[in-house]
Amino acid sequence: MDSWELVDGPIGPLLLLATPRGLAGVVFHARPEVCARFLDRAAGRLGARPERDAGSPVLAEAIPQLTGYLAGELWSFSLPLDWSLLPGGSEGFNGRVLRELAASVPYGSVVGYGELARRVGRPGGAQAVGTAMGANPLPVVVPCHRVVESDGGVGGFSGGLETKRRLLALEGVLPEPLF
Repeated sequence: MDSWELVDGPIGPLLLLATPRGLAGVVFHARPEVCARFLDRAAGRLGARPERDAGSPVLAEAIPQLTGYLAGELWSFSLPLDWSLLPGGSEGFNGRVLRELAASVPYGSVVGYGELARRVGRPGGAQAVGTAMGANPLPVVVPCHRVVESDGGVGGFSGGLETKRRLLALEGVLPEPLF
């Protein structure tokens, strides 16, 4: 059964969605209306509306790992991932980019959009990499916050720039925000 739960933390509430195959979604700013919209869309892709159940096997692994990461106590995730919510699936361009990101950009480091495009065999594809980051159904776990502009700018982020800055500060890439 597909299940979901909320996790509260220093970047606000997150909704975690799991299928029996793995973690399938992480949603920022998980207010009731955001959750309802996301769960409706997920139901369309998964075939049924997920049920709230923190005790599902995947969520039982994911919640403590995410909590540990947000507390600065965990540097990498070891979770099964389900790419069902990724447009094009894990084998399309978006999937190749996200898998490369997860495999080659560790905690505390960053990569430029253009460099990531080069790594997946698409030199000059920085914009396409940005689109892939925006399509990432598993932010934080698949660390799209670690992708930055080549000129030193932080770039965009589905969870908002303040959230991206906080995650990069957590990993020691940026100084802690003043407020």
